[in-house]
Amino acid sequence: MHILTLALLTSIAMPVAAAAAQTPEDPYLWLEDVSSPRAMEWVNARNAYSTKLLEADARYATLYEEALTIASAKDRIPGPSFTHGEIYNFWQDAQHLRGIWRKTSLADYKTAEPKWATVLDIDALGKAEGKSWVLKGTQCLRPEERLCLVSLSDGGEDAVEVREFDLATGQFVTGGFHLPRGKHRIAWEDKDHLLVATDWNPGELTQSGYPYIVKRLARGQAMTAAVEVYRGAQTDGGYGVSPGVLRDGQGRMLAYVERPLDTFHQQTFIITPAGAKRLAIPEKANLEELIDGRVIVRLNEAWPSAGAAFTAGSVAEMALAQVKAAPDSPKAKLVWAPGLRDSLSGISSTRDKLLISTLSNVQGRAYVYTAKPGGGWTSARLKLPDNLTVGFAATDDASNRAFVGTSGFLTPSTLYLTDTATGALEQVKAIAPKFDASQDVVEQLEATSSDGTKIPYFVVHRKDIAYDGTTPTLMTAYGGFQVSQTPNYSGTMGKLWLERGGAYVLANIRGGGEFGPAWHEAGLGTKRQIIYDDFAAVAKDLMARKITSPKKLGIQGGSNGGLLMGVEFTQHPELWGAVVIQVPLLDMIRISKIAAGASWQGEYGDVNADPKVMAFWQKLSPYHNLKPGVAYPEPFIFTTTKDDRVGPQHARKFAARMEEMGLHFLYYENTEGGHGAGADLKQAARTTALTMTYLQRKLMSEPKP
Repeated sequence: MHILTLALLTSIAMPVAAAAAQTPEDPYLWLEDVSSPRAMEWVNARNAYSTKLLEADARYATLYEEALTIASAKDRIPGPSFTHGEIYNFWQDAQHLRGIWRKTSLADYKTAEPKWATVLDIDALGKAEGKSWVLKGTQCLRPEERLCLVSLSDGGEDAVEVREFDLATGQFVTGGFHLPRGKHRIAWEDKDHLLVATDWNPGELTQSGYPYIVKRLARGQAMTAAVEVYRGAQTDGGYGVSPGVLRDGQGRMLAYVERPLDTFHQQTFIITPAGAKRLAIPEKANLEELIDGRVIVRLNEAWPSAGAAFTAGSVAEMALAQVKAAPDSPKAKLVWAPGLRDSLSGISSTRDKLLISTLSNVQGRAYVYTAKPGGGWTSARLKLPDNLTVGFAATDDASNRAFVGTSGFLTPSTLYLTDTATGALEQVKAIAPKFDASQDVVEQLEATSSDGTKIPYFVVHRKDIAYDGTTPTLMTAYGGFQVSQTPNYSGTMGKLWLERGGAYVLANIRGGGEFGPAWHEAGLGTKRQIIYDDFAAVAKDLMARKITSPKKLGIQGGSNGGLLMGVEFTQHPELWGAVVIQVPLLDMIRISKIAAGASWQGEYGDVNADPKVMAFWQKLSPYHNLKPGVAYPEPFIFTTTKDDRVGPQHARKFAARMEEMGLHFLYYENTEGGHGAGADLKQAARTTALTMTYLQRKLMSEPKP
């Protein structure tokens, strides 16, 4: 296999010695200038080398075609949304790479081949306007849901332009609401008013680049005339202030603002005629739904003042009237509390029902809660298959209908329509199998981490594997931000990896939410080493069971999972035969200076304010802990130029430091795509094919002629 050598790269990029002259502390700060000619010349040279190498592999063309075929298949389940009395869906395929927003009736949606009507064609819009538009979301005004705010991103970045769209006319509203490019937070207050958080004047953003001022913008009003309703502080952490509006099926509403103090702590304010009033709920709590005049709250920490039963991970309710009258002293009642191995997955609602999805030992459950007159709730579990991921896909505010989906590693995704008032379930969609799973099996196993904690993980493999360490195995995890990793049907993973004899492992390490807030908090800040120990423990357990071995074990992760990959790469190079590092965080010393990195200090700690945090990351930061002369596996590093969330700077600098040390790597930076694999299906398929070609070159035998 060809490898990227220092001699090759110094012939096509600025010599290391010249770059180092800029700053002894960090010779690669120039790569943080995202679109500078110098930085892009560096990117293009490494892209050219890596893509030429991987695309010349005999496997690449087939892998690309398979990935694109699966991604653009017509028989995918079109994700539904109950909107304006019909079913809406956003759809991408080979003819609509950027996608179309379309609609049909519920009755027609339930048929095998619905007759869709296009509402908005993103490819055509981008072509007409000379923009690389990517649809980032729509928000329609309840209860009529005729007027919608459409968020458009140029190239896939998080920053968006917002335009008002009328579903009745199928056109953008002439003279309607329009917000220029920015990281906006928006909520409909009523037909003629929006609550908007944005940078109202140049520089009015937090250190992490998010808004901290909320104003009420009236229809036809210039943004300069909008009226302020809440102001946080420029020093606020997290993702910036966010306005929100809850509505129930009877027309009641509650407008509020969430002010993040860091990644996970926030203050909640109720918007009243007399101004914004602080709601006295825990700082790790979120307003979720409004049902029959009851405000539903997710608790990510205990609420002792509400009672001993209000533990972290619970769901509580408060009376809307009381919240409005006395936000400083709300009275709460318990709705749901987790058991020892339970965690809360999601909360949603129909017109009259509260819907709660949970995990029980990482197995999905779905429940319908009905408010009892005078207080309290009755609950019923929906009768769905066991051992799968379960979640509510869409709910109808005008009725008690909801779509609920199920998925498993070997079980194709299935969509049911349920009448939550009766519990009746009707299967309406199921994707055809995308790969042959007849010879595969799923196991849920446990590894023992460095502190003795049992770490569950799933392994998908052939039934007849030889337990001699020879099975090519791909392992992944996320390990952060209380994000749960659960079984999911991936046609791409099945076709491109499992069918070729590979095994797939999903590790439920700490930092995630699989077992509630405590599972997450066990690895916060300077306690984070335990997350990385968990991951390594799963790898060692796989080897102890002789499922795989270091030369046959590859790992893959993105974003925070990319940080996980970087740490495992530097701490345990002997355990891996391949490492895929995607849109990663890797420079944990300058994280607050890059893209939106300052918003995640609640997760990682603040190296600028806390010497203990600085000392911790100096020992773990992947960018700072690469060492010359170490036998690292050759990694595949992927990022995108348009990633304005994590930023491509981390990946670039990590690769440059490897290059400086004469270490081999492959690097690919897509020029679009935002914080993801690509801005359209072909870009995403190319990223998948490059990644899978790399993994198969490293872990599987050479292809037959």
